Amino acid sequence: MVKEDYTISDIYQGGYSSLKPSYGDIFTGYRVAAGELGAPTKPDTANQIQQVTQLLNQGIVPIEVGTLDPKIFEQIPKQHFKEINRLSKLTGSKISIHAPLIEPSGIGEQGWNESNRELAERQLNDVVEKSIEMDDKGGMPITIHSSGLSGTEYKMTPEGKKIEKIIIVDRETGKPETALEEEKFYYPAMKKLNPEIERKIHEGSISEEELAKKRQSEIYESVPLEKGKISSPEDRLNMINSTKWHNSISQLIFNKERADEILQQNQIQIQHLMKDIEEKRIKPEEDLTHSQQQALSHLNNARTYLEDTRQNVENLFNKAWKNGTDKEKEELKEFSKQFEEELPKQVNPIQESRAIQGLLMNLKQVHPKLFIPIEDFAIDKSAQTFANVAFNSFDKYKDKTPKISIENMFPGMAFSSGEGMNNLIMESKKKFVEKAISKGYSDSEARMQADKIIGMTLDVGHLNIAKKKGFEDKDLLKEVEQIAKHVKHVHLTDNFGYSDSHLPPGMGNVPFKEILEKLEKAGTLKDTRKIVEAGGFVQHFGTSPYPIALEAMGSPIYSMQMAPYWNQALGLQQGYFSGYGQMLPQISYETFGAGFSQLPSELGGQRKGADGGRISGKPME
Repeated sequence: MVKEDYTISDIYQGGYSSLKPSYGDIFTGYRVAAGELGAPTKPDTANQIQQVTQLLNQGIVPIEVGTLDPKIFEQIPKQHFKEINRLSKLTGSKISIHAPLIEPSGIGEQGWNESNRELAERQLNDVVEKSIEMDDKGGMPITIHSSGLSGTEYKMTPEGKKIEKIIIVDRETGKPETALEEEKFYYPAMKKLNPEIERKIHEGSISEEELAKKRQSEIYESVPLEKGKISSPEDRLNMINSTKWHNSISQLIFNKERADEILQQNQIQIQHLMKDIEEKRIKPEEDLTHSQQQALSHLNNARTYLEDTRQNVENLFNKAWKNGTDKEKEELKEFSKQFEEELPKQVNPIQESRAIQGLLMNLKQVHPKLFIPIEDFAIDKSAQTFANVAFNSFDKYKDKTPKISIENMFPGMAFSSGEGMNNLIMESKKKFVEKAISKGYSDSEARMQADKIIGMTLDVGHLNIAKKKGFEDKDLLKEVEQIAKHVKHVHLTDNFGYSDSHLPPGMGNVPFKEILEKLEKAGTLKDTRKIVEAGGFVQHFGTSPYPIALEAMGSPIYSMQMAPYWNQALGLQQGYFSGYGQMLPQISYETFGAGFSQLPSELGGQRKGADGGRISGKPME
């Protein structure tokens, strides 16, 4: 009702009505059958049998077993996994498993090494072995975190999605180095790329040859000094790579120039000595004159500098080859050929110095990426781990193989974006296929099994945390579109976009309906278990989130999968079995709808009277 400048709204949302299938403000708008809604066990205890039993007592069908701490996971006796299997068969429940937190890439605080990656692979193989004990039918989803590393962060701007922060890694050591964020710099004679040229470079619609033909005034625009120049994280990464590379070359040039200085200052003496040695008039190991000894000392010093410089140049060449593009590798082939031709056939430090100088100048033309975003480094290592675990499982268990379901983490961690997760899963499948073919499987069989076994667990709560960086529902859906085809398992949890609150669905602002509709459209939602992760709610309110989840997901009350729904139970004040509401007391139905035996004794029935009326609450007189 509107009165003057304010509105009086309804304060009672009404009771049950079969005409209101979307009743209740907790209903997300998307219906999920009760048998598809599950819950996880508490992740901080090894007593997983007790946890499973408690969830079974609530009537929950899908149950996710697991701990986050690998040490706690190792404390679960092997017999308990078999017992959980027997419980699931007895009750008809569906068990999945959440692997403990294991970094699959092998990257640690001190950097990357293969032994760490192999250890992660063995630990995950052990999780697979235990999953077989709990599910001998096959196809059990094993949720594994994509990464525990800090990674690229994105933000949403009026211009679209942009990188806000990059964690970079030294490719040689695999050690995370620093975080690069957008920063403003001030340079003399500042210039910026012409927006049109920048667009063409980004699109790849202008070649380096075309760019070289343009005047500088066409490529760059002057920038007032007081405005500064904004350097994006990508710009700063390119700057670091360029500076690191050119500094390495400059240092070697400096060392070589020391050799040149020695050779030049003692040129005549050294030339005479080398001529005498070449014509075998003297031998370096024999007694020499004082002048010859000085010349030999200068020659050896120059050679030491040149030898050290050459070793370091070869090391730089190796880095350029390993970290360069295919085009740069073709250039490096030419540089190598030229260097070989310029090297003297006999010992001649002056000619050797010239050849090294030429190679150093050539190396300045390439721009190897010595530092890269952490995801670019970790993807190869993590994908190798996931592929090996998946293949080892398939090769051993065939149809009983569980699904390797890689979970997306929240923003700020590696592979948290839709693109990052897609790349990781596709690379894992690729490596699975390569390994399967090398072991004798056909290409078609390998690809089919890769698609069947390797996928992802979509945690909608983790995805929603991107809202703190300006993402809206429509932006989250674009992320889902990139990964929907891989989804084999879903974690339903709600929050407000700022932290992983672990609320039941419908209590935050996660767009459940739209996300699940995207998965349904992709064909990956059918028969997928949906685990309601609401540990935060349990911790603070001390009650099961399962009834709330049934309401939020609008689950049908009856097994016929038809109305009424659990979200309509909000209006059923007397509960599931009676449900007549406050307006029509239960005693009225007992009195007038159950025969004469329910009448008070004063009227010939069996119900006790005198101490309270049926309706008025006053004794009958």
